[in-house]
Amino acid sequence: MDFSVIGSALERTKTDCIICPIVEGEPLAEAVASLNQITENQIQQLIDRGDLQGKAGEIQWLHNPTGIQAQRLLLLGLGKTTTPNDRDLKKAITAATQALQNSGCRSALLPVTTETDSLHRVSRLMVETIESTSYSYHLPHSKKKKAERPELKKISFATGNRKQSNLIKQAITEGKAIADGVSLARTLGDLPANICTPDYLARETRKIGRNQKNIAIKVLNEKEMEKLGMGALLSVSHGSEQPAKLIIAEYKGAAKSQAPTVLVGKGVTFDSGGISLKPGARMDEMRFDMCGAASVIGTLQAVRDLQLPINLVAIVPATENLPSGKATKPGDVVTSLSGQTIEILNTDAEGRLILCDALTYAERFKPEEIIDIATLTGACVVALGKHAAGLLSNDDQLANSLLEAGEQSSDRCWRLPLWDEYQPQLDSNFADMGNIGGPEAGTITAACFLSRFAEKQRWAHLDIAGAAWNQGKEKGATGRPVSLLVQHLINKC
Repeated sequence: MDFSVIGSALERTKTDCIICPIVEGEPLAEAVASLNQITENQIQQLIDRGDLQGKAGEIQWLHNPTGIQAQRLLLLGLGKTTTPNDRDLKKAITAATQALQNSGCRSALLPVTTETDSLHRVSRLMVETIESTSYSYHLPHSKKKKAERPELKKISFATGNRKQSNLIKQAITEGKAIADGVSLARTLGDLPANICTPDYLARETRKIGRNQKNIAIKVLNEKEMEKLGMGALLSVSHGSEQPAKLIIAEYKGAAKSQAPTVLVGKGVTFDSGGISLKPGARMDEMRFDMCGAASVIGTLQAVRDLQLPINLVAIVPATENLPSGKATKPGDVVTSLSGQTIEILNTDAEGRLILCDALTYAERFKPEEIIDIATLTGACVVALGKHAAGLLSNDDQLANSLLEAGEQSSDRCWRLPLWDEYQPQLDSNFADMGNIGGPEAGTITAACFLSRFAEKQRWAHLDIAGAAWNQGKEKGATGRPVSLLVQHLINKC
């Protein structure tokens, strides 16, 4: 989508559509009131007849309005306040984008009606929502279907205020970079596992670093990981014909003396459960088990596009988890890169095995903080549903920063406890720890396991099992939590 800011009069602007924000029970905003006067009260008449009340997401078309260049007006309900909350705003902008797409409009104009102090937040969220609603999946190299009607290509924000114009331009830049990162994460998640393999993730990451002097990409193969002693990660890949990869991307946007933020993303490109085989129903959705990795790669791209003045390291342990004669068995004991031994009590608790070696590997970068992102536990879906990611951390300041970034970006997380009382559930008679902690508090004990590999670090864990993809008719990856992660990194600048 092409976004721009214009300062010309609404009635003289040639566009397929002008979007007219309507607040429930409130007088028309100045820009909309001006259009209403020029169109001989047509907007107000629709409202007075009860065709539109202004509820969030409510729409009403006005075709061939008199006195203006635009071909049509789209009246759009924002809810009960001039500065709607994120939920109402996303609902409204989603409805407007879908209506525009179905109408055959190629361009649309949106007058600014938001107060200046919240304009950047609102504008950026609108850009992200428009891009998200416009997202469509298609297989790489497949023939794209010819559109049945003209496609929406251009959205312009209209304001005559220079300060507002500058704020919107900044919001567009940020929103577009974040939206593109979200779209990349969604595409990687949506791709079938026979295409999106560990090697594919490595190649897509290399594309981000292509011709970028401040990005260095390195990919370790299984022999190199074995030499390092990554026994936990490699135990997951034993059953697969696809070799595991450890993808490391270093983005250098600040002085060498500045310690980096390290993002670690779980990249299980297909998770059958291994010998502890999952039920067959909905196993196709286990291609989404690399959405943590996808979010890290999408965040890396957004940081590159924004050229943030920070240092960032993105680490993706990537593998499949399949059963075979070579696959790891329940009861096997493996040695992690940290030297700690792990009894594999359930091979379907594989995400923590690849993450723990990646967390240990991350220490060599002497990071300021480490954040891992993973579709880790079904227990998190039970606890929080799809609306929030689970957050667990050994550092209150880092946890609070992520919570704040979640609120700012409308990509929220919720903190769960990481108390020592949960640690004994991981006790093992045959190793330093088991890889599961029993049926109780599964999200917490999974984080307790990871915490043993990040004891010397400021560390946070985001369990995105509920947030990473949708089920049913809307089945597909969401690209979360790219928005949260990028906002956290922007805040650090």
